[in-house]
Amino acid sequence: MRAICLASAALLGAGALTSCVPADAAIRTDFVFGVEPSTVAPGGEVTVRVERNRACRGKAAVNSPVFDMVTIAPHESWATAVVDWDAKPGAVYNVEFECDRSSGRAFLTIADDRPTYHPTHHPGHHKAHHPHKGVHAGEGGTVAGFDLKEIGLGAALIAGSLGVAYHFSRRRADEDAG
Repeated sequence: MRAICLASAALLGAGALTSCVPADAAIRTDFVFGVEPSTVAPGGEVTVRVERNRACRGKAAVNSPVFDMVTIAPHESWATAVVDWDAKPGAVYNVEFECDRSSGRAFLTIADDRPTYHPTHHPGHHKAHHPHKGVHAGEGGTVAGFDLKEIGLGAALIAGSLGVAYHFSRRRADEDAG
C-alpha cells in the first residue's frame, strides 16, 4: 500500500513539474541562431544568422510567416530576408530555424511605423560590411524574458503538489499504524 502512495506522489509531482514547462521548451536547439534586428518595419530587411558547430554543419532553413523561406548554405553563417509590406505593425512573428536535426525559434517584432529613407553611409565611405563575429542569439539559458508572476505560479503549483502528496502519504501512514 505504501508503494502505491509513493507512486501517486511521484506522479503528482511529475505532473506539476511538466505543467510548468512552457510549450516551446520541447524544441531541441543545439546551435546558436538569431535575427537582426529583432524589430523591423514592414518592408525592412533582416539578417538571419546561425553559428556553425557540430549540430549545424549543413544547410540551414529559416522560415517565418512574415518573409519567404531563406536558406543559409553550409559554408555560410548568415543570409538576408525582406519582411513583407503587409506585416502587421506591432505584431510578433515566429522565425523558425532548422539545421541538420536541430531546430529553434526566434521572434521578430514588426515596428509600428513605416520606414523612412535614411542613408546608411556617408559619401566617400564605401567600406563593405561583412559580419564576422558570432551571433547574439535569443534568450536561451538566460534569465531574460522570465515573468515573475509565472515563476511564482509555477513555484506555488510545485509546492502545493508536494504538500498534498506529503499530506496524503502521512495520512495513509497514520491510518496503517493506528
